[in-house]
Amino acid sequence: MGQRGLSGVTLGLFLACFFFAIFPAPQSTGHTQASASAQVEVEKPPMVALTFDDGPLRRTTIPLLDGLAVREVPATFFVLGHRIPGNEDIIQRMAQEGHQIGVHTYDHVTVSGLSRQDFDLQIGKTRSLLYDILGEGDFWLRPPYGALDTTTLQWAGSPVVLWCVDPEDWKDEDVDRVVSHVVEHVKDGDIILLHDLYESSVEAALRIVDALLAKGYCFGTVEQLLGWNDVSPVQGKVYSSGRE
Repeated sequence: MGQRGLSGVTLGLFLACFFFAIFPAPQSTGHTQASASAQVEVEKPPMVALTFDDGPLRRTTIPLLDGLAVREVPATFFVLGHRIPGNEDIIQRMAQEGHQIGVHTYDHVTVSGLSRQDFDLQIGKTRSLLYDILGEGDFWLRPPYGALDTTTLQWAGSPVVLWCVDPEDWKDEDVDRVVSHVVEHVKDGDIILLHDLYESSVEAALRIVDALLAKGYCFGTVEQLLGWNDVSPVQGKVYSSGRE
C-alpha cells in the first residue's frame, strides 16, 4: 500500500475531527435564531478506537506506526512487559506520536484468580518499565483474554479496557476477512481489537483505517474516545466501548 499524505476528503475529515475535539458541538437550546441565510447544523462525526495487543515487535509494530503516522491516526497499544526491554525506542515513539500505551501484563497470563503478589508482578512490573521509559502515566489495563474478576477490578489501578469488535485476526491471518469483519460490524463509539504481532494484522489495520476514513469516521485513543462521548474514566471500571 503506497504512502500518502492528508489530502481531499481525508484532510477535511481530519480538520473536522480536530475541530470537534477542541470545540465540542454546542447543545441545542430549542431556539431558532433568525438569519438571512439558512441555519447550518454541523454533525459530530463518528469516532472509534483501534487497539493493539501483545507487542511491541520490531518487524510489525514499526511498520504499523509508520502507516498510522502517514494517516495521522492515533491508536492504543496494550504492551507485554517482557517485550519492552530492547524496544524502549518503540515505546518512546508511540508516546511521541500521540498513541495511548497500556498494560497487557508481563507474560500474557490470565489475571483472574492471581494472588496479590503475582498480580503486582504482572501489572506493576510492566508499569514500572513504562515509568522508567516515559515517566509518570496511567497505563490502563487490558487483561489477557478479557478475563477478570472482582479482585482484578479492585487492584487494577486504572480503568480496565475490553472491546466490542473482535475480528480474531490471530485465527487465520486472512487480511480480507479481518477487514470485512471490522468494516461491516463497526459503529460509532466502538473499540476494535487487533494484535500487532502479525504482518497480516498490520496490513488489515491500515486497510481498515482507510475504509473507515472514507466512510467519515474519526479515530482516537481509548481515552480520547471516552472523552469524545463525555464519559469520565473511572479506576476499576470496565469499558468495552466509548459509549459507557
